[in-house]
Amino acid sequence: MSAIKLNPPFRAEHLGSLLRPDYILEARKKFDKGEVSAEELKQLEDKAIKDAVAIQKEVGLCGLTDGEYRFYDGFFDHLEGFTDVAHPPREIFKMYVPDVRAFLAENTKPAATTLCTGKIKHVKSGYLPQFQELAKMVAPEEVKNIKMTLAAPEWFHLRHGEHAYDKAVYANDEEHFNDIAAAYRVELEILYNAGCRNVQIDDPLLACRFSGVSADFCDVSMLEAMRAEGADPDARLDAYIRLYNNCFRDRATKLPELTVGLHLCRGNFRHSMHFSEGGYEHIAVKLFNEINVDTYYLEYDTERAGTFDALKELPKNKSIVLGLITSKFPELEDINELEARVHEAAKIMASGTGETEEEALQRICVSPQCGFASHSEGNLIDAEGMKNKLKLVVDLANKIWKN
Repeated sequence: MSAIKLNPPFRAEHLGSLLRPDYILEARKKFDKGEVSAEELKQLEDKAIKDAVAIQKEVGLCGLTDGEYRFYDGFFDHLEGFTDVAHPPREIFKMYVPDVRAFLAENTKPAATTLCTGKIKHVKSGYLPQFQELAKMVAPEEVKNIKMTLAAPEWFHLRHGEHAYDKAVYANDEEHFNDIAAAYRVELEILYNAGCRNVQIDDPLLACRFSGVSADFCDVSMLEAMRAEGADPDARLDAYIRLYNNCFRDRATKLPELTVGLHLCRGNFRHSMHFSEGGYEHIAVKLFNEINVDTYYLEYDTERAGTFDALKELPKNKSIVLGLITSKFPELEDINELEARVHEAAKIMASGTGETEEEALQRICVSPQCGFASHSEGNLIDAEGMKNKLKLVVDLANKIWKN
């Protein structure tokens, strides 16, 4: 682990994505049809992002994001060696992956995807322009407070397995992963040199794919389906952990002030639906002890995510962001009940480390369980409801830590 402060960057956090204004969604559709220019689209995005920053500041959040309004640009899109496939065959998708199964259940034709067809090389940063544009909209002293949300390094491999890359280019997963990690290290260093000090990796399926304890998609049958294809779930999880750690290999020396968080949840499928269930207990030891990140953003807004028992495995040099407040619906949670749950989590954390409950409490932050618009349509909540939820996060943090 790099020598980074133990506490989360801010007591009150949010998960990055905010509801996208209708005019942004409409402009994007027109852009895809060639009816709106890239500059016209950017101007509308800039307006929406300025408004998003204003909302975050108004409710009292310190950590700032661009609402993920430029969500069409990312990491893999700009790597040499990856190719967009407009009409992929269904057979290259792994049906045991929860969101793949959910999407393909709704659509007879799979959505476009991205596959590795050549040697991977980092040639352009997709995130740097997003960071720089957001940095222009905040005061110089606030640039360090910007949080960038990055794609999970195993994103396409998880969905496509052996179909994710050309075997004529990479003989095995490890070769493929090594070049992804090398590109990831370049991306992180570019962002860091530009002033970025806080990144959040979005990986909603890392936990649910390997826990095997749900009545929905995240169940034993999914793991059996993996084994039926010749894949070892435990070995696959270990390979993904090695990939993560390879991505962060040099950060202790090259990126000493960078805070890295890992977000895992049960999914915000379209219109406030989830696509998986189950607790973190079955992978807690590896999740919390073997991945070289500083903090974990975990969904805990309903019983669907299990109990806090997994938090016993969280080591003293790491922190947790408890997603106790739902982003799916406008009804506000009771702040006293939320406070009690935070103290319950601290007590369980302390039971695993031998520290006091108060010491464990200092390693906790609070947030919604997920973003408000994991998909373009957003959740069943309006802008005012979203604002109230964000305010509740801040009020809860202030009530507990007296900030």
